[in-house]
Amino acid sequence: MSTMPGKATPVSASVPMPAGLPSAETGVRRGRLRQYQMQLLERVQAARSGAVAARKELGVIVGGQHCLLDLTQLGEIVIPAGMQIQGVPLAQDWYLGLAAMRGRLTAIIDLARYRGGAACAITADSRIITFAPRLGLNCALLVERVLGLRQQHGMVAGAAASGAAPWARPYSLRDGGQQWLRLDLALLAQEARFLDAGFGGASLYGEHR
Repeated sequence: MSTMPGKATPVSASVPMPAGLPSAETGVRRGRLRQYQMQLLERVQAARSGAVAARKELGVIVGGQHCLLDLTQLGEIVIPAGMQIQGVPLAQDWYLGLAAMRGRLTAIIDLARYRGGAACAITADSRIITFAPRLGLNCALLVERVLGLRQQHGMVAGAAASGAAPWARPYSLRDGGQQWLRLDLALLAQEARFLDAGFGGASLYGEHR
């Protein structure tokens, strides 16, 4: 999994910067972004291996709420700056449209809006996180911010609220009281409302299993 701007180009590729910046400033910004990409990639790859994968998840902010994502259910983390998202007629308001990522059209979902909250504004902190290919759904989630890896150690499952979605399970930290939602993307990818992104129950994800 890697972090990059616009189209999901490999981490080793050069990162395009806005025209008109002084060469020194451009070099500094490119170096910082590449360093951030490499550090996050290395940490996620390490967390996926062996017993560590069972103890760490990716922390993100969705609709102002702290959420946890299973690393094995994620594909890539992409910086949306410069990404062209093409809207789709007759789509639900949480279905932002399609974007070209690695040569494939990928559905971009505003998860905060899908959960009934306010729309997520795309800022410098926003990220787009793709589903792992094994989930069989070619789509990605727009989140407000990526918080980095979080340890499962010290977290306890909370009681789900009445009517809560089965793919969003609450967790709390033992020592701080921070409330988290653990989002199960495999269950989300099977939810009928999520699949029927078009008005009248139409699926807008293209081919999926």
